[in-house]
Amino acid sequence: MEILSPSPPPSPGPASGSGSGSAMDSFIHRGAGWHLPRRDNVDARVHVAVGRSPEKTLGLLRWAFRRFACAQVVLVHVHQPSPLIPTLLGKIPAAQATEELVLSHRKSEKDEMNKILLTYLTFCHRAQVQASLLVTENEQIHDGIITLVKDHGITKLVMGSTPDTCFKLKASYGKASFMARNAPSFCEIWFVWRGRHIWTREAAAATGNNISVYNEDDIMVNRMIMNLLLMPTISAILLYQICNMHSLHLTQHSSLEILDKNFKQVILEAERSRKDAFVELLKRKDTESRVASVIAKAKASEFAQKQEMKMREELEALLTATKKQHEDLVENKEKATEGLDSSMRKLAILDARAKSIAFRMNEAVAELKLIQSSIGTLNQEIPKREKLELVHTDQVERCAYNHIMLPNCSSTVCADDLYNFRELTLSDIKAATCKFSDSLKVQPRGLGCVYKGEIMNRSVMIYKLHSCIIQSSMQFQQEVHLISKVRHPHLVTLIGACPDALCLVYEYVPNGSLHDRLWSKCGIPQLPWKIRARIVAEISSALFFLHSCKPQMIVHGDLKLENILLDANLHCKIADCGISQLFMEDAKDADPEYRRSKPLTPKSDIYSFGIVILQLLTGKQAAGLPSEVRRAMSSGKLWSLLDPTAGEWPLEVARRLAELGLKCSEAASPELLTPETVRDLEQLHLMRDNRQEVMHDPQVGADGLTYEGRAISELMDNGPPTTPNHALRFAIHDWLSQRSTPF
Repeated sequence: MEILSPSPPPSPGPASGSGSGSAMDSFIHRGAGWHLPRRDNVDARVHVAVGRSPEKTLGLLRWAFRRFACAQVVLVHVHQPSPLIPTLLGKIPAAQATEELVLSHRKSEKDEMNKILLTYLTFCHRAQVQASLLVTENEQIHDGIITLVKDHGITKLVMGSTPDTCFKLKASYGKASFMARNAPSFCEIWFVWRGRHIWTREAAAATGNNISVYNEDDIMVNRMIMNLLLMPTISAILLYQICNMHSLHLTQHSSLEILDKNFKQVILEAERSRKDAFVELLKRKDTESRVASVIAKAKASEFAQKQEMKMREELEALLTATKKQHEDLVENKEKATEGLDSSMRKLAILDARAKSIAFRMNEAVAELKLIQSSIGTLNQEIPKREKLELVHTDQVERCAYNHIMLPNCSSTVCADDLYNFRELTLSDIKAATCKFSDSLKVQPRGLGCVYKGEIMNRSVMIYKLHSCIIQSSMQFQQEVHLISKVRHPHLVTLIGACPDALCLVYEYVPNGSLHDRLWSKCGIPQLPWKIRARIVAEISSALFFLHSCKPQMIVHGDLKLENILLDANLHCKIADCGISQLFMEDAKDADPEYRRSKPLTPKSDIYSFGIVILQLLTGKQAAGLPSEVRRAMSSGKLWSLLDPTAGEWPLEVARRLAELGLKCSEAASPELLTPETVRDLEQLHLMRDNRQEVMHDPQVGADGLTYEGRAISELMDNGPPTTPNHALRFAIHDWLSQRSTPF
């Protein structure tokens, strides 16, 4: 039955029925006072029922503080233990869980409850309201609240509700409706929803010694209506008419006969409705019992099935884990076996190596003793050798660099008594090159291939020529014999030959060629301008030496960047000197000047020397280079052609080198290469910032260049490593070997 806009209870007296509000409202407010107990221990403070949701409860507290403006409040809370206990496998009933698990969960629930209650107490403290707690534990929250109301005589209770429960009284068991029906009559209850007052179930009468003033007729009629209210099928219209008649009786004191007549009518209808409801209730109970039985069996079956599936999953997981462990054990066993076998093999190898090392150590000790004895012998001969070496070094230097005629010879290069040229066999060449292995091939050339090898305990370059380009074997031997007599610091020394294999054996030059330095893409460092200017001076010295040989000059014939090699200290050494004389005319691959002049003349070397100068200056290819440099010099833009990888060229050095390169490549006159030109070029790499440094004490070094005397003295005092002169060392060694015991 709907309750619309309930009003506060009317004051006692005959005029109570004439107040605003319906008869149903009057009934609700006055009829609740019949069961009011007589109590002396009542609590008049405001009690607020608080729940587990702070969001809802804080709004309820705010409303209570505004409504009552109270300084004290009692927070009523009923703790409802959870019927289910959470586990790792899901939630299970508390009766099926272990006692330890239940106690642990109950403790966590109480801890959570204490945190929530502490939040409420903090809120009350901030609102300057003194709060106290009234807590109990019950499986049903409404039962617990009613118990607290009865036990503590609570007369003012504020609790939350919902609109449906507050405005409609149906045959339901909601907390609000349950409290309205079952709470003691002396307790006045305010129902609040979202901070708004919905309705109030007021107390029927005051507690203590106050006594109700209702007459017997009112009590009789109200008891009838209360009995009718217990009938779920009572007609709302009839009940409403009875309430109206009762209200009319209270206000106008009309005749009891009319009321009795209408009441009998209501009783008859109620009796019929009660019988029908009883029959229907019996049917419903029977059906409900059957459904409950079926549901219970279904739940039991479902629970058993879940337990079975759970056990099956656990067994499958256990079986899978066991299989995995077994596989891991097998795999670990195999790995351990393999590791043990590998360790045993390595141990055997280490044992064999240890024995080999021990054997080699014994051999090394014996060799060390032999070497020490040899060193002792050599130390005794060193003073004698030094005296002889000083004498013959001076003599050889005068021969090599000042072009003085050697004794018993008509030429500076044909001194058979000074140089011991070795003729090698084919087996020697194969042993040195591992049968011409490709792994030892240094670089291929158009006229043959160059291999790196080792002969006479030193590294050598072995130039194997193609047989199809050689004019004759006798010509090969004659030319090789002549070339073997040529010695100069900036010419690669020919130390042997093999006519059978058409191989020439030269000293090994480790730093490649100028071509590699200028255009290699293998990360080889570029040459600075000072070294390039010095290399130009060294090439001019070697060419002047070749062209000045007597009784017959020597023409290189194939001077190019590929044939200009660099030693360990980046000093140049010209390779393939005189080899062009060995080739047939249709196999020659020399410069244009060579092709214009037959036989070979110094012009060919002068032209090639000019091209090399321009290439060192610009870092460009030879094709069309003289014309390009000429145009740049005419327009005053020589600096735009200079190779930037050489650093910052001094303009005076670059200009002089460019002029000399153009003269050599255009005129190709042998008169361009004079001793004065060689000396000027030797000083050119020392220039900087357009100024030339003048030596005060010029001295000729062992490498064929001129140095300041003070600088040579400092080098000798400080003792740093000097540039090795292989040609001079080989000449001295050969000369000494012919006159005394080998060094």
